[in-house]
Amino acid sequence: MSPMDLYGATALVIDGNPTSRSILVSQLRDMGARTVAQSPRIADARRQLEFRTFDVVVCEQHFPNDSGTGQALLDDLRRAGLLPFATVFIMVTSEASYSKVAEAAESALDSYLLKPFTANQLAQRIGQARHRKAVLKDIFEAVEKRDFERAAELCLQRFRERADYWLYAARVGAELLLRLERYDEAQRLYEAVVEAKALPWARLGVARAQLEAGQPQRASQTLQSLIDDDPGYADAYDVMGRAQIELGNFDAALAVYKMATDLTPASISRLQRHGMLAHYCGQTALAEELLARSVRLGLDSKMFDAQSLVLLGFMRFEAGDRKGLQRYWDDALRMVERHPQSQRLRRLAEVLEIALLLHDAQVARVLQQLRAMMATITDEDFDFEAACNLTTLLAYVAQRAIQIDEVQERLTVLGRRFCTSKALTALLAQAANAHPPYAERLSSLHTEVLSIIEHAMRQSLAGNPRAAVLELLEQGRVTCNAKIIESAWGVLKRYEARIDDAAELAQAIQPLRTRYQSYVSGPG
Repeated sequence: MSPMDLYGATALVIDGNPTSRSILVSQLRDMGARTVAQSPRIADARRQLEFRTFDVVVCEQHFPNDSGTGQALLDDLRRAGLLPFATVFIMVTSEASYSKVAEAAESALDSYLLKPFTANQLAQRIGQARHRKAVLKDIFEAVEKRDFERAAELCLQRFRERADYWLYAARVGAELLLRLERYDEAQRLYEAVVEAKALPWARLGVARAQLEAGQPQRASQTLQSLIDDDPGYADAYDVMGRAQIELGNFDAALAVYKMATDLTPASISRLQRHGMLAHYCGQTALAEELLARSVRLGLDSKMFDAQSLVLLGFMRFEAGDRKGLQRYWDDALRMVERHPQSQRLRRLAEVLEIALLLHDAQVARVLQQLRAMMATITDEDFDFEAACNLTTLLAYVAQRAIQIDEVQERLTVLGRRFCTSKALTALLAQAANAHPPYAERLSSLHTEVLSIIEHAMRQSLAGNPRAAVLELLEQGRVTCNAKIIESAWGVLKRYEARIDDAAELAQAIQPLRTRYQSYVSGPG
């Protein structure tokens, strides 16, 4: 069957203008599409694309009566992994901006079509996109089977041979290398694309690889250069925000996230990212405005993060608004009903339930549930988000002069695990701002962690790296601290030629790295 033949295909037309929408529907039906759905608004289209699969999507870029754009919708779907590789996405616009057309040519977008155009031109663009997907079918099939190693190798082979669609394959391959934590290879691939053709996405990829490899300062410099050249590239601000957070520059990160939300005001993920950071930086009014807007835009969206409900619930708790707190708990319970297997959603709903119980002064139940939660601090799935939420609840309890005998000990265990960097320690301490003594204790624990690492490093500098590895390994087991565990790995890798049992020590450290994700960057 010809790629231009849409016989039996399903299609979606997204256009706010009823006349042009009707014309596109007719053109797609004339090409043989079996079913052509329509959507006049971005929000409606997002819902359809999240819960249905289409062979072809034709989307208008500009929506005069909508705060979103077609490109912002595509970006949201792409970042959330909700757009199947097999779906052809064609953007229709009257804006002949070269930079956007050039970027679109190698992004998740399959083609731009500039108005005015004919039915034959639309058919040709769809045909070209479907042909590219057919040529790269082996790559896409490997990805869908989650055989990422094979998919990456197929992409690298196509790139090396400069075969058809090598630039597109390079982009997919670099994303896969990042997923596989092969950061140096990903960076080299992105840099090779920049050298061959300086596309914005490739320059952004260099920065992402630098950031994932633990080089936030270099990533920041790469990103600043990209933003200077292309100030409208919203994805660059997302990564710059992460880099600034890892550098501890929270004000700069907030400013960067504001630029991203200003560029894409209907992006659910960006509103939430900006709002969450604002909350942890103490800018409550801004946080509530942004997170509440994300709830209005996409509570039922797969892109919506239930942590937003928790933070909004905390704000309503602090305002003494029981009705508002109850509403967010109800929203969280509905999400649990839709995803009953999600441990994370159940935990988030429980956080809101405890806040509501505390508001109602049901002290016995609050203590019972908090003690159960504190018992899970060293569990594998108890992450930084869970640590911040628990810390906030403990601070609220202390603020109300409710005594928990073991709280200091459990807070110390929590801090020793999650105070892995100055930036994350600051965020964790901010979560305890309702009770300053807890915030001060958490801040001091980062110094404790650094002292543990420095003590072990002195043994390494004194010529006994094996003793340093053993000390860090033992402290890593005790504290579950990712920085300590990764320090043990770093010393081992650096001096493995001088350590007789390096292989055995690696086998002891690797499970801890996996369990506590010591090689993963912080949130952002």
